[in-house]
This record gives sequence, structure tokens and C-alpha cells, in this order.
Amino acid sequence: MTQYLFYPGCAMESSARAYAASLASVAKTLDLDLAEVKDWNCCGATEYLGINLIPAYALIGRNLALAAQQAKQQNGAGAHTLVASCSACYLNLAKADHYMAERPVLGDRVNEALAAGGLGYKPGTLKIRHLLDVLINDIGLDKVREKVTRPLHGLRVAPYLGCMVPRPDYDKRWSDYEQPDELDRLLRALGAEVIDFPLKSECCGGHMPQISPNTAFELIRRLLQGADQYKADLIVTVCPMCQMNLDAYQDETNRHFHTHYRLPTVFFTQVMGLAFGADPEALGFGSEIVDARPALGRIQTTPVASGPVGARPRAKAEGLPMPGRRPEERER
Repeated sequence: MTQYLFYPGCAMESSARAYAASLASVAKTLDLDLAEVKDWNCCGATEYLGINLIPAYALIGRNLALAAQQAKQQNGAGAHTLVASCSACYLNLAKADHYMAERPVLGDRVNEALAAGGLGYKPGTLKIRHLLDVLINDIGLDKVREKVTRPLHGLRVAPYLGCMVPRPDYDKRWSDYEQPDELDRLLRALGAEVIDFPLKSECCGGHMPQISPNTAFELIRRLLQGADQYKADLIVTVCPMCQMNLDAYQDETNRHFHTHYRLPTVFFTQVMGLAFGADPEALGFGSEIVDARPALGRIQTTPVASGPVGARPRAKAEGLPMPGRRPEERER
């Protein structure tokens, strides 16, 4: 068994409890040992880096320092892997590690702040990875398929990574910046039918519902429309913020645009646990605002015949919900 250091982030204890519960179930099935970083703190989410740079990176750096200290105590010196399940946490941890090395003055000032608490961090000590990356590239799809006892035949899913996982990709871990296929391949290994979803790495709006609701609702609408257009039963995501925005603000988006979308959004570990035979309630199904449980009734006992490779359902008149280019860009 390979042990990884694990940074859960704040959402796993609040809005993303279904993520935490389903991850615990999946980790047990796959014999994945995630050792939680002791005394971890909030990563600062997306706002703090835009308010005060040094305190923000010191906040993130404290988690890196604690993880490095724990790794040394448990496994000796050298580089170790820190896994994050939240996309914002993953990006912040990776950025801090990268920029502390690339900008020595920043690194020195962050370590000066950490020293006040008896800590310090040498950039590069840890490998920062997202949970999906570990499941795909370390555990492997063969082992995932081996553990499937209840294939998700007939369940049409839209794979949604969001904007923070595949880029900037400092360690070149993802297949593509715009159209990464890691989540697609994982969902297919579970037996699900993965729809064509070109918006898989577009932004969900982040904290825009609190800052500029009109902007947020438009971003959410595009994602819902794109998934609905190809008759998805579920949107499957890897990010607590993406799940919350698409779930909690779906009704408000419908009121804003006079639409009627009812698309459940769940975590990829929930559908993994389902395919592994775990109880849906124990995995958190039903805790979402747009109830995902009715969609589970579409799972069939035998594989569903698919059309030719590349075939797509007939698109609605309005076409894919892609943003148009500005006039000055069209002239180039």
C-alpha cells in the first residue's frame, strides 16, 4: 500500500461532505492510504491571493511546511506526494510551491513569516497532485475496472473538471489544457456513457454569485445548457466549488433566464462508490439540492448499444453555449 499525504480543505467538512464520505469509501475499496496533514488550515480559496500576496502565500505555505514535516517524520527525507481533492486547494498548493521556487524573494518572505511559527518550507520538497491524477496514473484504470460490481450502464454523464485542475499544470500531468480526457476515461471504466461535453474545463463562476450574480448565472447556464443539450443524466465534477455553484445556484439561474434545467451535480467519487457497490445514501446521494437519486434509476443491468464513434445527438437550434469572439478578434 502506498501512503499519500492528504490535504482535505475546508469544503470537505461542510458543503462537500458527500465528497468526503464517498472518498473514504472509494479509498477503502482501492486500498488507498491517505494520511491527513495534521493541523492543516484553510488555503485561502480564490480571494486572498488578490488581497495581500505574502500573507496569502504564507497561509498556503504553512500547509506545505506541515506536510513536509509530517512526511519526513513518517518516511524519511526526500520528495513526497501531497494530494488535494479540492481543485482550488490543489491549485493554491501547487502555485505556492512553484512560485516560492521561481521567485526567491517571495520564497524568502514566506519563510520569514513561517519562521515566526517555527516552520519553514523548501520548494520542491513535495509533489502536489490532484486526487483524480493519483487515481488515474497511480492506482490505474485496470484496478478501477476490477473493483466495479455494479456497472453504470445507461447512465449518461457529463465530465466536468472546471478551470483550475488542468491549468497551469506546472508538472505536465494532464492530457490537455482545454479538453483533458482523464475524467472521461475514469467514468467509462465505471460503465457510464460519457457525453460529448466541450465545456468540461470552463469556469463555473467561482465566487461570482456573491460578487456579480449576472455573470455567474451566465457561466452556470452555459454549463447546464451544454450538458442538457446532449441529454446528460448527471454532471460529474471533481471540485467542491463547481458542485456547489451548479447545484445551489441552479434554481436562481433558471429564474434569471426563465429556463427549467434540473441537472444533478455530484462528485466523481460518488459515482465510483456506486459502481463499486456501496450504498447510495452512504455516498451522499440525496444530500444535493437537485436530487440525483431519480437519475440512478436509469442505470441498466446490461450495456447500452452506442452509435458510431463521434456520433452526436441533433443539437438544439441555439447551438452549443460557447462564448462568441469580440468584433476586434473576428477581424484578425
